[in-house]
Amino acid sequence: MKLVLERQYHVSGTNGTLSFEGKKICRTIELAWKNNQRRISCIPEGLYRVKKRFSPKFKWHLEVLNVKNRDLILFHPANNALKELNGCIAPVSELTGEGKGILSRIAFDRLKNILFPYLEKGFVINLTIKKSTT
Repeated sequence: MKLVLERQYHVSGTNGTLSFEGKKICRTIELAWKNNQRRISCIPEGLYRVKKRFSPKFKWHLEVLNVKNRDLILFHPANNALKELNGCIAPVSELTGEGKGILSRIAFDRLKNILFPYLEKGFVINLTIKKSTT
């Protein structure tokens, strides 16, 4: 199953649109591209696998696997990439600026409600991250 993140890169942050099986789910925010440096950069474009994960801090969320030279890249709620992200991806309902959005928890819950049933049935979900053509 295909999850696609199309990004627009900016100096202060990275904004994106997340789609599943061709249908838009939400927008996303991330840190700016800084050569895949841990905790200060978004991850490289490419193909990744996504799995369900639990932690005391974020409860049930999604982890992006096999990111070169990185680990614990998560999808979790945040409304300001610079203040709340360390390389992870935050779903947001609406973009408000470069690396900024609003109503992240609502967008995150929507993402989980769409993906978790497939993951629980054993489906493989692949995430493709690429530069937006628009």
